[in-house]
Amino acid sequence: MKALFDFMDKNIAPLFEKGGKFERLYPLFEAGDTFNRTPGDVTPSAPHVRDSIDQKRLMIFVIYALVPCILFGIWNAGNQFNIANNVEDATLMTDLLRGSAMVLPIIFVSYLVGGLWEVLFALVRRHEINEGFLVTGMLFPLTLAPTIPLWQVAIGISFGIVIGKEIFGGVGYNILNPALTARAFLFFAYPAQISGDTVWVGSAKTTLDNNLFFGTVAENIDGVTRATPLAVAAAAEKGTDAIAALGNAGYDWVNMTLGNIPGSIGSTSVIAIVLGLGFLIATGIASWRVIFSGIIGCAVMGALFTALGLDNAFSQIPFYYHLIMGGFLFGIVFMATDPVSCSATNTGKIIYGFMIGALTVLIRVANPAYPEGAMLAILFMNVMAPLIDHFVVQAHIKKRTSYARALNNA
Repeated sequence: MKALFDFMDKNIAPLFEKGGKFERLYPLFEAGDTFNRTPGDVTPSAPHVRDSIDQKRLMIFVIYALVPCILFGIWNAGNQFNIANNVEDATLMTDLLRGSAMVLPIIFVSYLVGGLWEVLFALVRRHEINEGFLVTGMLFPLTLAPTIPLWQVAIGISFGIVIGKEIFGGVGYNILNPALTARAFLFFAYPAQISGDTVWVGSAKTTLDNNLFFGTVAENIDGVTRATPLAVAAAAEKGTDAIAALGNAGYDWVNMTLGNIPGSIGSTSVIAIVLGLGFLIATGIASWRVIFSGIIGCAVMGALFTALGLDNAFSQIPFYYHLIMGGFLFGIVFMATDPVSCSATNTGKIIYGFMIGALTVLIRVANPAYPEGAMLAILFMNVMAPLIDHFVVQAHIKKRTSYARALNNA
């Protein structure tokens, strides 16, 4: 392997470097070269940061953390389809095959179209291809319904990459999480395909034909309607018990924790998300301050609304239900911890995370038209993150100045 790399360094790399025959295609060469090995380049002058991990390895670690959510999401999409369409001979394998046929094309289109935009901007600007897309291209599909049309996936990821990131200058300059920006665009531009009761479970009329591999769909299936837990709770009338409504719809603490319920591809299973969380914390990739302060913020606001006793069924949901319903846990672990769009200071991260959790519950309770809350809460705090850091830094400066004056007066 060393001989191969030496050959590339001596004979191939010069063709793509400045002055080489394929200089304009350097971003493509650099992306492939650094994906296969950690580059040996160092900065020519101080400061130097010595670390055993580079940006691509960091992003790949996040993909590793997402693997449980990806695998469970594939199985759950197929399982929900087979349950809703009365597939009598469904097995674990048929669930996985059906789910793969629904989910993998979404992931493929996200990476293909988003990757083309990344390459285009890298070639035009003559800089390296941004590694952040490795994560964005996977996070975006996991926030979608498994029935989303592929053309909308292409439009959504295009909006997230171009408008949410590249127009600001690329990775490191964007103020919003690109994956959430893409999902927000689809939610408001094409709500029929990403919200409502019918989009979370596949219908036999709109998916693959029955065959030996996917199981036999029962006849006379006209359509599928099954609301998510958040939709059920939001639809509960004033003066009624939202927990009872969830129970009547077949949702309880156990199956919402396990995740075998309708919902976005990657965000239904608490167990899968916690496995990814453990990996991110153990490797130091994600900020534990953002995650745990976000969980505390969600719990505090949920408990506050319950204590207030408002005439709102959603407000009476116990705080621990808010933690496992919808996309909050997925968002606080994988979206809110984006190092570019979250707060940079340690104190700021605690404030930032806490406010995301609190705003999630506030939006859910106060806005029945949008019971999710997590997406808008994270995007709003993305915008507020620089302001939070500003006040934190100013407070530190003021404290040090006061301390210095006290020493001088002593």
